[in-house]
Amino acid sequence: MLLVPGGRLGDKYGRRKLFLIGLAGFVAASLACGLAPTPATLVAARLLQGAFGALVIPQGFGILGATWPRDQIGKAFALFGPAMGLSAVGGPVLAGFLVDADIAGLGWRPMFLINLLLGGAALLAATRLLPRDTGDSSVSVDGPGSALLAGAMLGALAGLIDGSATGWTARPLTLLLLGLAGFAAFCLRQRTAAHPLIEPSLLRNRGFAAGLSLGVAAFAATSGLLYVISLFLQRDLGRTPADTALGLIPLTLGIVIASIACHGLLHTYGRRLAVTGLLILLAGCAWLTLVIHTSGTHTTGWALTPPLVILGIGMGTCFGTIYDLTIGDIAPSEAGSASGSLNAAQQLANAMGAAMVTTVYFHTNGTMSLLVVTAAVTACLPLTALLPSNPQKEQHH
Repeated sequence: MLLVPGGRLGDKYGRRKLFLIGLAGFVAASLACGLAPTPATLVAARLLQGAFGALVIPQGFGILGATWPRDQIGKAFALFGPAMGLSAVGGPVLAGFLVDADIAGLGWRPMFLINLLLGGAALLAATRLLPRDTGDSSVSVDGPGSALLAGAMLGALAGLIDGSATGWTARPLTLLLLGLAGFAAFCLRQRTAAHPLIEPSLLRNRGFAAGLSLGVAAFAATSGLLYVISLFLQRDLGRTPADTALGLIPLTLGIVIASIACHGLLHTYGRRLAVTGLLILLAGCAWLTLVIHTSGTHTTGWALTPPLVILGIGMGTCFGTIYDLTIGDIAPSEAGSASGSLNAAQQLANAMGAAMVTTVYFHTNGTMSLLVVTAAVTACLPLTALLPSNPQKEQHH
């Protein structure tokens, strides 16, 4: 809920300052999570984690956009997307080992306490390396717009999560309708506000608008896919969290391979690279569906490895391409708004994908869930036609 306002706060007070404040708060909240004595205090600490994280994430795009020369910005964004995708997969892999290791009898708590090391190292690096900026005091943060967006996100996410967990009764459907009404009110506010949260010029930028739509569909599909794989490994094959983490390594390797191979290719192949990534994802989904349908609960790790590598290659190809085409040509003044919008859309897409797939999985099986993911990836293909053919050749301000 705070990602879009977090981006605007970085524009106003300085991205370096907001990054450091957010990261320090996230580390402190992680310590509170790791030491939480009750579920209620854990939930409260998690809320703080999310709030401070919303200050950190949007600053990344803005710092890159303001620091790199315009003729090299594509290289930066080409690495940023795959790094985000790799961390999304690598986090659960590391967490699986931490849970099974039961370090000092602490059970799940090291999942949060490790952020003291990771976050501490990031704080030291950020203090030394991030460029100083003063921000723009003339930037205003739209309070009513922020409240409407928060209510809309809360209604949509609560409805999706509740519906997937307890069934699609009147309560989750009502929450979803309230979320949609909130989004409609937010859009109206953006048209009339003197200082809207989302820069109007962004929505007139065809590359950004198309990339945002494609990003929602693609991230929903890949988020759902990761849930299918994790659920199948643990519930159907009876693997432990650590074994599940090992099972995801081929997918992670595929992301790394694709990220390295595709580096520097975007400005040559443009949106064709996005199409290629989606087609590779479809091939991996088909292969994985065939393996699971054929072997079921007798599926071996060796049988899963090739399709997981293919899926990782597809993800690695898509992530960097979508990010670069979406924000590769935005103006520095639009960076905070663009970053917050894209990340908020990604979080909503992750929740949508997870809710969709878990609902199907718990009511049917893994094969049917993969078919739903395949349909979602297929729906992404027509959206690529709306992207710029090449970010160097087409400017859409």
